[in-house]
Amino acid sequence: MTATEGLLVPPGHGRVVQTPAQHVTFKVTGSHSRTASTFEVVVPPGFDVGAHVHTRSEELFYVLEGELDVLAFEPRIRTPDNWQRWESSSGSRVVRATPGTVIVVPPGCPHAFSNPTETAAKMFFQASPPPDHERYFEELLEILGSGGPPDHAAIEELRGRYDIEQLTPLKHR
Repeated sequence: MTATEGLLVPPGHGRVVQTPAQHVTFKVTGSHSRTASTFEVVVPPGFDVGAHVHTRSEELFYVLEGELDVLAFEPRIRTPDNWQRWESSSGSRVVRATPGTVIVVPPGCPHAFSNPTETAAKMFFQASPPPDHERYFEELLEILGSGGPPDHAAIEELRGRYDIEQLTPLKHR
């Protein structure tokens, strides 16, 4: 791609990385943009990314289909188990995001999403700066694709390398 040519990724196109835990389509990568990586993510029923925080990354989520429980605030108390019960000092609580909902997460802001429904959800996800999330997704889906329950030690080591402090566990059916 040159400076005089843009990028057009038609529906159904992009590199796909898939496991039973998640389906990620890479739409825009660090080779196409200096500012952000962009993904289309299908979140299956029962998937919970777990609350986490980044010191450098900024993220944007836009719900396209289905419903997700989302969190994007610093809780009064960071409990290590159930982020769905967290509350901020200003009274913010977890929200059920429906199609059209946008969530912007600045660096340093704890955040999470889960799909508590019986139907897959789809979201547009953008992470800045690239290409950290591209590499993270590739490696995470490799771990999750190994079968059985998630290898939490491997996921913790991976997240440490990609500016992700895990606050509650990742879970999937």
